[in-house]
This record gives sequence, structure tokens and C-alpha cells, in this order.
Amino acid sequence: MLRTALRNVLAHKARLVMTALAVMLGVAFVSGTLVFGDSVAGAFRGASAKNLDGVAVAVQDNGASAEPEAKPGAFKTALDDKLAQKIAALPGAESVRPTVNGRATIAGKDGDPVNADANWQNLAVNYAPGKDGKDPLYPLAKGRAPASAGEMALDTGTAEEAGYKIGDTVRFATDGPALTKKLVGLASTDDPRVTAGGTLALFDTATAQKMFTAPGYYDEITVGARAGTDQNKLTGDVRALLPGEGAATATSGQVLAEQQSKDIAQSTGSLTKALLVFAGIALFVGAFIIANTFTMLIAQRAREIALMRAVGASRKQVVRSVLLEAGLLGLGASAAGFALGLGIASVLPSLLNAGGAGLPDGPLVVSPAAFVWSLFVGVVVTVLAAWLPSRKAARIAPVEAMSTVDAPSRPRSLVKRNVLGALLVAGGMPFMLYVAALKKPSEVDLLTALFGAGLFLVGLIVLAPLLSRPFIVLAGELTERVYGVSGKLAKENALRNPRRTAATASALMIGLCLITGLTVAAQSADRAVAAEATTGLAADYRVSNSAYRGIDKDAADKVAGVPGVAVAAPVATAMAETPGGYLQLTGGDPGTLGKVTDLRFLSGELTDIGPGRIAVSEELAKERGLTVGDTVEAELGGRFVDGARQGATSKTFTVVGVFEKNRTVQEALGTLGDVLPYALDKKLDEVLVKADSGASGASGVEGKIRDALGNSPLLKVQDRDQIVAQEIGAVGAVLNMMYGLLGMAVLIAILGVVNTLAMSVFERTREIGMLRAIGLDRSGIRQMVRLESVIICLFGAVLGIGSGVFLAWLNSGITGGSLPGYETVLPWLRIGLFIVLALVVGVLAAIWPARRAARLNMLSAINAQ
Repeated sequence: MLRTALRNVLAHKARLVMTALAVMLGVAFVSGTLVFGDSVAGAFRGASAKNLDGVAVAVQDNGASAEPEAKPGAFKTALDDKLAQKIAALPGAESVRPTVNGRATIAGKDGDPVNADANWQNLAVNYAPGKDGKDPLYPLAKGRAPASAGEMALDTGTAEEAGYKIGDTVRFATDGPALTKKLVGLASTDDPRVTAGGTLALFDTATAQKMFTAPGYYDEITVGARAGTDQNKLTGDVRALLPGEGAATATSGQVLAEQQSKDIAQSTGSLTKALLVFAGIALFVGAFIIANTFTMLIAQRAREIALMRAVGASRKQVVRSVLLEAGLLGLGASAAGFALGLGIASVLPSLLNAGGAGLPDGPLVVSPAAFVWSLFVGVVVTVLAAWLPSRKAARIAPVEAMSTVDAPSRPRSLVKRNVLGALLVAGGMPFMLYVAALKKPSEVDLLTALFGAGLFLVGLIVLAPLLSRPFIVLAGELTERVYGVSGKLAKENALRNPRRTAATASALMIGLCLITGLTVAAQSADRAVAAEATTGLAADYRVSNSAYRGIDKDAADKVAGVPGVAVAAPVATAMAETPGGYLQLTGGDPGTLGKVTDLRFLSGELTDIGPGRIAVSEELAKERGLTVGDTVEAELGGRFVDGARQGATSKTFTVVGVFEKNRTVQEALGTLGDVLPYALDKKLDEVLVKADSGASGASGVEGKIRDALGNSPLLKVQDRDQIVAQEIGAVGAVLNMMYGLLGMAVLIAILGVVNTLAMSVFERTREIGMLRAIGLDRSGIRQMVRLESVIICLFGAVLGIGSGVFLAWLNSGITGGSLPGYETVLPWLRIGLFIVLALVVGVLAAIWPARRAARLNMLSAINAQ
């Protein structure tokens, strides 16, 4: 039977090529994902290991000793020069490197900030030379290290991106106005935050302390150990020198490396699992092609299988022969897929980084486990998909198969299949209806929705043969009227074997269903987010800090003096602790706030707000049982020490109004005077600007506002369109990534259409010869195959698009639960594009099978066995 399986694979290699491609692509997705996950984890570990190279102990400040209102230059930490000297005097300490950490956003030569939207990656640290005068963490590639307050260095990547060279004046900002310093050096770094798209700014230690801590104070001290020193003992000695309880933490380099390794495994594992889900979808689609191929091969080899049975082969041997054939096919295709997966893994980090993923560079890591799992998955999927066809092969009766070669196979009843499909569809509906009615869905509800949608889709696949007949008949009427005999033959060919037609169309349906469902959900979410982003906002511009560090409290006065500005309303927020829980208290000037927002009061008025008087949102009023005239006791400001608030101010507020939900004012609204003293760093969150009539846009109000506030690289001045674009930008990026990942499933489905048509042509060789003999020319044959392909693809598209829209509508509770204004919106343009795509796929998929059918020799085809 092994020889038989090998012979069958070699004898039918042309017919199995598309199946092999489907398995290869699916396995490539799996292997690429596994290798990608290992490579990214290895890159993170490598970068972290280099940063921890020579670090025996890391001492970090916990912020417990710092004054809560301390500003840069006066921010005293628990780590100072005296502590660094004591640590350096320890017997086992070889080296001590004190570090000052901060953030700096660099403005390029063109004025645009570099990586402003991912400010957490924009590192600013001190250059700390060792005994040799060099900083091992930041080796200089060109120039020299910064040595005075007016100098700085950049990493080579940032300098190139920003357009700076040594000797240029660099504009940057840490948390407020723009600063300038001379660029004197270029350094390199292995910090994954920088290599993944961030920036690095280096200053001399004294300058870094003035900007981020205080003279003589540090955020971190790393200690190198002498040869033979026990790392744990050195860590204990360092801990004994630390001041106060909880002010600082000493961690051994070994423990730090283990913790970082766990964090890396967890973060990269989540991404790998997400990608494996899409790989599973691709393999699931490929299973339809495999099953279809073996079903058709068995039908074409009925006489051969019957002969094997006649000479003594048992049913089990026939099953094993087919499964062995599938296993050999899966093994070869999986090996090729693994090789292709290495290519996918090598380009995937660059593609994700282009979308802002922030992955570090590193070598390709190919583990034996990835190779074994790739082969295992490919072979198992192929064998399982061929299992049902193999059982069908075992049921072939020898006499029946050999008695008449050309008799069409007896059609099998679809009653049981239809009943099962209906039960599956009906079983999935209650789960989705339950989720659709939810207001605040949880993670468990998401799993419930996925389970219900899975049952529904499987049921739809089972019902596909039943659903295909009315669609094909309807489409066939059109093709017959337009294309005559070719159209009629295409319809009859598609109707001849509804199981085969349904299986081919189902592969395309799955991909289009998921794509359509995601598109509907994303477009609906976009519409809701866009409406939510500007709900209650009447301002033309919003001025804020891209690093969420706030803006100076005098910013509103400066903006108000800009020509073309009618109103500049300052807004600040503070967290207040009340008996009913925490609430976000927004502060503003009632006189100006009413001109830049559309606050709708259910009771009371905006002008009623004053010192000690607040208005609350409708949701908060219902949640806390508040009405006009009630009082709210609140604790504002202070800081937490050992879980307890210290230094807070107690205030009593009277509720004077209740307003509808508003994006600008979340829960409660008071005066700026009541809120600003307790806001983070006593800064404004934003300034809302109303321009004079006809002054916005072309008049350059945005530029004038930036100039009035010092044009800091951190300054963000957005009009209403930019606010909306920022809110929905992430949704679009995720959707495009989903399109790319699901594109593999669609590509495999296309191969399935090509495969089915090609094998169908081989199966109908004699029939095509007879059609040619009675007058159907070559162009008619090509047209017949093309129309059959288009009908199958259109059926898959209609089923996929329809089910995708239906599932997105039913599961709207998952997305709409967090977006109050969510309503299902049909993206008609994209739906139209998907239908056009299905037509194009149908035409392209038929090119090779149609050409092959048209080139058949008439006499040879008639005599074919």
C-alpha cells in the first residue's frame, strides 16, 4: 500500500499541485509565526542582555522620598552622590554607574517632531563615562560626548531621521517649552525602545540632573561586581545601605534578567497567539481544498480502487492508502511551507514596525520545535481533511465501479446534512442574540460571541449545498440569456455536484465573511468614535501636550491674545476621592467654557457653577443618587504612601446642575480655581479655542497659536478633523493589518477554485471532446469554464458578505457596549469592491483551466478513459 500511495502521488502530481500549494501556504503562515515569535523574543532578550551586561545589582528609586510638587531641577530622589560613593566603597563593587532618566522629544530640521506619538520611547539620559572616559552603554560613533550645559548627543538613527549633523543646533522639549543645544556627538545603543523607533538624547550628568531630577540625585544606580564576587551577597550589602523603607529597591542582575525574560515571553507570546489564530483560519480554508481534491481524485480513480478491492485489498487498506497518500503530500508541502515561512518571519518585523509596532532588530531564530510543529500541523490537517474521502473510497463496490465507466455517480441525499446544518445555525443564534443585547460586555461575553458565531458559520458551511442551488439557478438564468449555450452549460456544471460547488465556494466564503464582518464593525466603530470625539465640542482647535504632561496655566491667556482667536478656554482635571468612589473633576471657566462646548443641562445651568459648586453628569447622578442641592465630600491632591493618601485637602461641593454625557467634561464640572491647584503638576490638560468667524484654516491660526506658546515639539494643536483622525487612526491601522492576515485565507481559497476547475476539466475530458465534436468551438469551451468559475465565486462572495454583515450586526453588543453611539453601518462601497473582487477572482482562477480545456484534442478527448 505504501508503493501504491507513492505511485498515486507521483501519477497525479499535476492534479495535486494546488492542494500542495494550499497546505504550503497554511504551514508557511504557522511556521512564519512561530519563527517570528522566537526571533522577536530573542531580539528583545539580546537587547536586554546587552543593557544588563556587567550589571550585578540595579538600584532604582521608587519615588517615595520625592516631594509631590517638586519640579525638574528640584526633584530629589533617594539615590544621591553619597549613596553612590558608599556603594562604590563596598568590597565586591567593581564599578558604579549613576543614571538620570527622562524623556525628550526631538524636533527635526523641518520642524516636525520625531516619534511624538510614542513619547515613552524618546529617552533622555546622562552620558556617564567610566574609568576609560567612555560610556559602555552608549559608544560614540562620531564626535565626542556632551561636556557642558549647551551640548548634547543623539543616537545615529535619530540624527539621520531628524536631518541633524554634528555642529547643528537641535530643538527639543522635555515637558514644556522648546530648548536648544549644540549637537557634538552621535552614539549607538542596543536599547530596544530606541532600536524599535524611539529616540535617544544624551547630556552630561549635571545638565541631565537639572532637567529631570536635582543636582547630585539620580533615578538609578547600576553596580558591576569584581571577579569572584557573589551577586546575591553584593545585592544584600547594597540593600543595607539604602535609605528608608520603600524609598529605593536593589535587585540582582540575575533576578532582573529573569524578570525581563518573563515579561518578554509574555508580551511576545500574546502577539504570536494572535497570529496563530489567523494561521489556523488559513489552514481551515485549506482543509476544504484538500477534502475537495481527494473527493474528486477518488471519483476519478473509482475503477482503479475497485480493481484493488477485487484483487484482495480490504476496506482498511484502501483507507490507509488514501491517508498515506495525503500524509506524503502533507509532508512534502509542509517542508516547503516551512522554508517559505522563514521568508515570512524575516519580513514580518519590518511590516509591523512600519505600522508602529516597535519591534527590535535581531537575527532569525529557528528552533527545532518550530520545524517539528510546522510539519506536524501540515500533515495532520492534510490527513484529517482526507479522512472522509478515504472512507468514501473504501465503500466503492468492485463490480459496480468496473461495470460501467461513464455512468454518473448516484447523487447522495442531503437531508441529513441539511438537518445538521439547520441545527448548528439554530444553536449559534441564542448565543449571539444574548451578546447583542448586552450593554457592558466582558471578556467571557466575547468568547460567547465567538462560540455562537463559530456554530453559525459551521452550520452555514454544512447548508451550503442546499443554498447553492437557488443561487446558481438564478445566476444561470442570467448567464444563459447573455451567453447562450456556454452560459447554460456553466450552470449545469455548477449544479451537477452541489457538494463540490459548495465546498469550493465555502473556502472563499470564510475569508470574505471575516473580512466583511471586520469591515462593518470597523466602519460602524469609526462612525461612533468620530461622533463621540466631538460630542459637545464647539471649539475649532484643541491645544494639548502630546506627552500628556500638561501645558502651563498661562497658556490660555497667551492663546487669547493671538489674532483670529475669539475664545480660549482653559481646562484642567483632578481626581477626587469621595465616599462613593473616585471621580474625575473637570475645571474650567463657566464664562468661556460655554462658548467652546455644547453642554446640555437637564437641571440647573452652566452659570450656576462657581467656587464650591459643581455640576455632575447624568450617569454619575444616577450612579451616586445625586440631585441638585446635594453635597459631595471630596479629598483632593496629596500623595499615596504605603497605600494611604497623605497631604490631601478636604472640600465640600454642592451640586448645582446635571448635564448630559459630554466628551469634554466626563463626570463632574467645577471652576478652574477649585481644580487647577490639584491637577497633575498644577498644569492645564488643554485649551479649547474658538476662532473668529472665517479666521480658521487658511489664515494660519494654528501656526500663530504654536508660535505664541513657544512652538514646543510636544505641543499639539488639532482642528476638529485632526481630533477625529487621531481617535479613529488606530482602528484603521488594525483593520489594514487584519486585511493582510486574512488575505492569506482568501489566496488559499482562490487556489481552491483553480484546483476544482482544473480537476473538473480532467474529469469531463470526454464530455468536452463531445461538445467540441457537435460544434462548440474553443472560445465557447473557455467561456463555459470561466462562467462556471464566476458563478462559484459569486456564490461564495454572496454567502460570505451576507453572513459577515449578519454576524457583525448580531454581535454589535461587543463593540457597541463601549461606544454608546454605536450603530451598524454598511460600507456599501467596500461591499461593492468585494463583489467586484469575487468577479475578478472568478475570471483569473479560470484562466489556466479554461485554456487547458480549450486545447484538448477532440478525438483524444472522446477516446479518453
